[in-house]
Amino acid sequence: MSYMYLLVLAIILASTKIFGLVSQKVNMPQVVGALVAGLLIGPSVFNLLGADNSVLGGGNDLEFINRTAEIGVIILMFLAGIGTDFSELKKTGAASLIIALIGVIVPMAGGALTFGLFYGFDFSDQLHVCKTVFVGVVLMATSVSITVETLREMGKLKSKMGTAILGAAIIDDIVGIIVLTLVTGLQDKSVDPVESVIKIGLFFVFVVVCAVVIKLLSMIPSKFYAKKHRIVIFGLSFAFIMSFCAEYYFGVADITGAYFAGLILCNYSSHEYIDKKISIVAFAFFSPVFFASIGIKTHITAMDGTILAFSGVLLVVAILSKILGCGLGAKLCKFTNRESLAIGIGMVSRGEVALIVAQKGNEAGIIDSALFPPIVLVVIVTTIITPILLKLVLTEKRKKQAQKRSNVSAE
Repeated sequence: MSYMYLLVLAIILASTKIFGLVSQKVNMPQVVGALVAGLLIGPSVFNLLGADNSVLGGGNDLEFINRTAEIGVIILMFLAGIGTDFSELKKTGAASLIIALIGVIVPMAGGALTFGLFYGFDFSDQLHVCKTVFVGVVLMATSVSITVETLREMGKLKSKMGTAILGAAIIDDIVGIIVLTLVTGLQDKSVDPVESVIKIGLFFVFVVVCAVVIKLLSMIPSKFYAKKHRIVIFGLSFAFIMSFCAEYYFGVADITGAYFAGLILCNYSSHEYIDKKISIVAFAFFSPVFFASIGIKTHITAMDGTILAFSGVLLVVAILSKILGCGLGAKLCKFTNRESLAIGIGMVSRGEVALIVAQKGNEAGIIDSALFPPIVLVVIVTTIITPILLKLVLTEKRKKQAQKRSNVSAE
């Protein structure tokens, strides 16, 4: 029996944490550092893991890492669901819905068009169509964690603009997961599209049934479960069960089951306790392995001229499509020009959501490893520029407001 996987885990956990702390020091989320760590230990740089000729081997060790990363994805999506705050949607419900929908349609169309321009439009090939749409799905994703920190730092988190961004991000995630479910369900050429759609419909019926069952179970007196370890274990077990059922019975991505498991539980009093306890395990072990695995799968050295050009264009489209799409939605909802621009910029960061979507596309056979570098580039650059641009826009707005107050005082 080989014990090399222990050394592999130690290197992954230590490197992702070290580079994560470095990222944090320069006001970047730790996910950027974890990605860089994965790139360094993968085939792109030191080749410690992830290739046949890697220093620490591949084979079973790499398979173990992949399985661990998959658990990390499921837990991350469960936490994303259980951390959803529907009360935010009530505050700016209509505005958030319009911003999210336009902010989903424009990036999706832009991503699909970009892929088609580089690799052609072949509507007779079901898999090629799924690939085209899937690149658009990746650009639909939004991760507002860094936007939230920027808005909180500037005292704008609880403003109408901040609430609109948070609400739109919630809807964005839900729509993205549904579209991801449809695309992954239709990618298999041997499967009848009508049958896939029916199974997806049945999955959502299953979700409703589960929600009803959980509602009935919640009637048990809280003294039996409130803030006890058992409720955390039952919650995580529920996420795994829904993930399994989604994939095994309905042909739906397992992360979709995990996400909806979280959404079902997010309205109950114990959700914060479950979130807090599971987050400890997730961010201490499973999440670092997942983010590092993305970097390990990214072969930068294998990028040719076409991939480099595609990466550059996709990055520009990723940035502009969110600014224009979400900004237009905000403008239609009576926000000022500067507020609309800030909302659009606030939705630019793709973060871990895009990585999770890309991972599922790779597992489903929709995209290959050649498309990982462009996606990783989009994630890193959008994550870096979002707080910079957002601070510039909001600082300029603050200066103009101060100038107006100064002029009024002078009069």
